[in-house]
Amino acid sequence: MTRPDRPAGAVTRPAALDALSDQPRVRDFLARALADGCLSHAYLFVGAPGSGKHEAAEALAKCVVCPHGGDAVCDECRRVAHRTHPDVRWLEPGSATGYLVAQVRELIDDASLAPTRAKTKVYVLERAELLRGAAANALLKTLEEPPAGVMFVLCARTTAAMLPTIVSRCQQVPFRAVSTTGGVDAVRRAVPASETEARVALAVAGTPARAAEFLQSTSRRQVRRLVVGALDALARDDSWDVLLAAREIVAAVAVPLADVKQAQEDALKETQDFLTSAALKQVADANKRELTARERSGMMEALSAAESLLRDALVRCEGVGEDIVNDDAAATVDRIAAASDTPAVLRALDAVSRAADDLTHNVSPQLTVEVMLLRIKEALACPPSSR
Repeated sequence: MTRPDRPAGAVTRPAALDALSDQPRVRDFLARALADGCLSHAYLFVGAPGSGKHEAAEALAKCVVCPHGGDAVCDECRRVAHRTHPDVRWLEPGSATGYLVAQVRELIDDASLAPTRAKTKVYVLERAELLRGAAANALLKTLEEPPAGVMFVLCARTTAAMLPTIVSRCQQVPFRAVSTTGGVDAVRRAVPASETEARVALAVAGTPARAAEFLQSTSRRQVRRLVVGALDALARDDSWDVLLAAREIVAAVAVPLADVKQAQEDALKETQDFLTSAALKQVADANKRELTARERSGMMEALSAAESLLRDALVRCEGVGEDIVNDDAAATVDRIAAASDTPAVLRALDAVSRAADDLTHNVSPQLTVEVMLLRIKEALACPPSSR
């Protein structure tokens, strides 16, 4: 019987899915699947970077493992958000060229084990378009005949390079690109923020949900302030000053990791009496990978902050009427633009791009930031001096 205060066909939406307000079709699709009890064992979320695929994977995982259906506030949901839930594993390519066969085999072995806390285990594979060759073939059989109580969520930018049989075994969910205006509005609905703060957060974090988290994180905002300060000081800094600035940025990125590491250790203590030594090693390895992934994510935010500021300087150099993003750092943008020209700023932007590539190839964060700042300094026509 339909409730009189709710239209026929309406679906009660889990609170965890509210994070997908900028992707209403995806949100409503998942809400309907949850309400009807017809979740797929494998989803393929496809969309451009920043479209919210990873936020959707997190929200779905909360709904699956939460005893209350995804209330977004219980201990289980918080563990998923912190990526410390033992039954929700996040994987990313083990090498610059893609997933390793050993990674997939470890996943398959882990999937055969019973869940630790929930009724279902969830595996989220980021950059699934890099699941190729032997690694893709190794996963295919598990996707065709999945163990009971296991769900896979593959996140990819495109399906063009993916094994067709992998694609066909998954429920494909497309994500539309979010406009800047729509993203700013979504951020300001989620947290109290000015338009400038929302634009900066989007430039640094990439998606509305992550931008909202960025604005609520003192440590992450501090990283951005350090990056802006470092770029502002390059013209007067010598080589030693640049190295110290890089060290400060990397140390600031690591600050929130301490809480994550503690949460991982607490979760491991609760489950270690019920796990075999092999399973404990798998959890420890997964935790280590998670910390590495979080550090890399924090470093990418730092690089995004540098890129955004330099793009604003390029706008000033070109003399176009476009508003800059980093309006709160307009003086810094103007100083960089006044001391440089368009080719110089483009070379500086290339230094940021090369730094992102270095991180992808597992160059240490410290060395990556040091080299990036020195390259930017040289590009902006202020070569390093010596004491």
